[in-house]
Amino acid sequence: MREDKKPIDRKFLLILGMIVGFGLLMLLSASGPLGYQKFEDSAYFFKHQLIYGLLPGTFLFLIFSRLDYRKLQFLAPAALIGSIVLLLLVYIPGIGLHFGGSGRWVQLGFISFQPSEFVKLGFLIYVAAWLAKRHDYEAKTLEGGLIPFLLSLSVIMGLLILQPNTGSMAVIVGASLTVYFIAGAPLIWFAAIGLASALLIALLVKLTPYRAARFLTFLHPELDPQGIGYHINQAFLAIGSGGLFGLGYGHSRQKHLYLPEVAGDSIFAVIAEEMGFLVACLLLAAIGYLVYRMFIIARRAPDYFGRFLAVGIGAWIGIQTIFNIASMIGLMPITGVTLPFISYGSSAFVALSAACGIMASISRQS
Repeated sequence: MREDKKPIDRKFLLILGMIVGFGLLMLLSASGPLGYQKFEDSAYFFKHQLIYGLLPGTFLFLIFSRLDYRKLQFLAPAALIGSIVLLLLVYIPGIGLHFGGSGRWVQLGFISFQPSEFVKLGFLIYVAAWLAKRHDYEAKTLEGGLIPFLLSLSVIMGLLILQPNTGSMAVIVGASLTVYFIAGAPLIWFAAIGLASALLIALLVKLTPYRAARFLTFLHPELDPQGIGYHINQAFLAIGSGGLFGLGYGHSRQKHLYLPEVAGDSIFAVIAEEMGFLVACLLLAAIGYLVYRMFIIARRAPDYFGRFLAVGIGAWIGIQTIFNIASMIGLMPITGVTLPFISYGSSAFVALSAACGIMASISRQS
C-alpha cells in the first residue's frame, strides 16, 4: 500500500467534525442579536464564518492532509522568517489595523486577517524542525539548545507584547515549551523559565494600566461590576443561569447585547447558559479527546519532526481551550483568546484547520 493512500485516524476525524459542527450551531445562536444589531442580519457572523473560515479552512485541511508533512521540515527557516514578517506588518501604516487600542490585524487589499493565529502554526513548524535536528544532545545544552531557543521565542514574544496580544503570546510560549520538554530539555530549565515568566507577567501588569485592571478584576470581580468588571460578571451570570440542563438552544438572555464579545472569546458562557453544565462538560471532554488523539498520533509518528509538531499542535489547542474557559469561569484573568473551532474568527479557524490537516498527514505515515 502506498503511503499517501493510508487512512487518516478516523477517531480524530470524527471528533474534529463533531466539534466543528457543534461550534457552527452555537455561533449561529450566540451571534444572532449582535448580527442583527450591527448588520440587520442575525446570521451574518455565521455566514462569514462559513465563507471565510470553513471553506478556506476545509481547502487547506485537504491540501495539507495529502501533502507529506516531512516537506515542511525544509521550510522551517522560512516559517520563522514569515512569522516575524507577519507580526511586523501590523506596525506598517496603511496595512496594520487598530481596534480598541490594539493593533492585531492586517489589511492586504480586500483580505484582512490576524497574523498571530498563523504565527502559532508557523513558529511551531520551526521549533519542531529545529529540535528534530538537535534532540539527541545539542538541544539539551545551554549554548546549543536553550539560548538559541529562547532568542527565537523572545523575538516572537516581544512583537506580540507590543501589539499588545498577551493571550496569543502565552499560547505560543506554552506550546513551544511543551515541545521542548518532550524533546528532553532538563527540568531545571523549565523551573527557571517559569520564574522568569512570572516576573515578566508581574512587570507587564505593573507597567500597563489595562493589564493591571484585568488582574485586579480577576482578584475582585465584584469591585466594579458596571465598569472593568462588567465582562466577567456578565459571563458569571450567563453560566450560572444555565444550570444543569440550560435554558434551551437559542434562549440565552445574555447574548442580547449584555455579554461582551458574545461570538468571540465569550461564546462558552452562552453555551453554558443555553445548553447547561452537562453539555458544557461534554464539549470539554470532546476537545480533550481531540487533543488526546493528537498525542496518540504524535506517539506513532515515524520521525522526531512529526512527533514534535503533533505534540505542539495538540498543546496549542489544549492550552488555548484552558485559557479561554478558565477566564470565563474566573480561574484566570480574561485573556482574549478564542475557543478553538467554536468562537467566531476566520483567521483562527483557517490556521487551526491547516494545523489539523498537517496532523492528518502525520497520521497517514504512522
